[in-house]
Amino acid sequence: MRVKFADILQAFEFADISGGVVECRTFLCRQTGKIYYQFDQDDLQELEEDDLPDDIEDETKYLQIPNTRDLDLGKPLVIAFVREFLPNDVDDVRYIFSKRGAYQKFKALLSRRGAIDAWHDYRNKATERALRDWCEIHSIEIID
Repeated sequence: MRVKFADILQAFEFADISGGVVECRTFLCRQTGKIYYQFDQDDLQELEEDDLPDDIEDETKYLQIPNTRDLDLGKPLVIAFVREFLPNDVDDVRYIFSKRGAYQKFKALLSRRGAIDAWHDYRNKATERALRDWCEIHSIEIID
């Protein structure tokens, strides 16, 4: 199946909403490459362009798009970034991520160090690489 990378990335970003105000799961049809969005909040159902297929949970027909946790792009990525770009802050960042509100505190640290743009670039490249690897593992042909 052939799918635009931008569509996979958008579905990943929606799936990454999970844990916030809205829960969302995204699925890729293995035959057509069409992406479906499943929102857990009833009032968001109008955001879905089409109704979900009744068999959306059938893993032989639909592949659930991963989220940040599935691809180890959360805390492990933060630690890898800090080791490379802010090695003197590794212990502080580990401590930050042992408490609630870690990302807000991490962003404040990045701001103090002038490293916000470097973090965004690093995270975006890692996300793209991880998603492309995921697609390859699942035999999804990417159209750029």
